[in-house]
Amino acid sequence: MKKKQEAECCEFIHVHQDIVDRVNRVMPDEDTLYNLSELFKIFGDSTRIKILYVLFESEMCVCDIAQLLQMTQSAISHQLRALKQSKLVSFRREGKTVFYALADSHVRTILDQGMEHVSE
Repeated sequence: MKKKQEAECCEFIHVHQDIVDRVNRVMPDEDTLYNLSELFKIFGDSTRIKILYVLFESEMCVCDIAQLLQMTQSAISHQLRALKQSKLVSFRREGKTVFYALADSHVRTILDQGMEHVSE
């Protein structure tokens, strides 16, 4: 029983300081890592993913997205708000209508790489 307890214990016998120092130099700071984790949380909702895929094809207003995804305008607006706050979608006004689009090509790249990963 004593050997099992020793095996679970983490003791530093030999630290490879050169590797630790090199990794520490390139490790992003805490704020950057927090922002990245918040970005990835946005991708944790399938409705938001669907909205982004819809916007791959065309800029659209809330009404069009709601019709296409068979959801309420209120539900779509709620998700678009989160996508705007994360700078994944942009918008423009045309009279009283607001049109949404992907913010930039990075959004498509993120989703394409994610899709490639889950399709392997």
